Amino acid sequence: MSFPNYYEFLQISPNAETSTIHRVYRFLAVRFHPDNPETGDAEKFFTLKQAYEVLSNPARRASYDAAFANETPPPAPLSNEIDFLDQLEGELNRRLAVLALLYFRRRTHPEAPEVSLQEVEKRMGFPRDYLDFTIWYLQKKGYITRADNSDFTLTADGVDFVETQRMNIPILNKLLTSTAGLYQPDRPEGDPRADSRATTADNGSERRAGADRRIRPDRRVAGDRRRR
Repeated sequence: MSFPNYYEFLQISPNAETSTIHRVYRFLAVRFHPDNPETGDAEKFFTLKQAYEVLSNPARRASYDAAFANETPPPAPLSNEIDFLDQLEGELNRRLAVLALLYFRRRTHPEAPEVSLQEVEKRMGFPRDYLDFTIWYLQKKGYITRADNSDFTLTADGVDFVETQRMNIPILNKLLTSTAGLYQPDRPEGDPRADSRATTADNGSERRAGADRRIRPDRRVAGDRRRR
């Protein structure tokens, strides 16, 4: 890539409003300013200024977005990194991959969190004919919903599963930190980019407790894999 990914650097969606860009810039400018004895970083501060100068200017941002779309190669399918073919473990991995895809989409595009079946098939590199059982299971668990146009969306229970089980299931953590473009780094506490989550607003502890009860079988499977 001939130029940096400013959206990734700022950890914001390509659809972020100008006000969000201003807010993130102010936050990171304090953090990366060379005069900050704890977190100052002259190189990152320089990159931050470049990113802000481009993305805060509508004309320059439009040109950048056009070039970015042409220069950015499509992400490699997840099947290059994850085994989806094993009879049992492959099915579990397919479930986790779908959840990771939908989680990333909801985090980065909260205004349009839907993902089509075609996109799921393309990103996983796995034929849709083999996803029927996976989709059925995730829908029955209440982790995803499917619209009339066949687009998928992650539910609040799905968010709970991903966030509470990420560190307990190595494959899920690998998917969320994959080079296939699923993941953006966690936002530090107090970061204005942090997403407001329905799980913490709507009696989060009670919802999480319910989610934990539903996912215990999957957690045991993950534990068995780690001991092999």
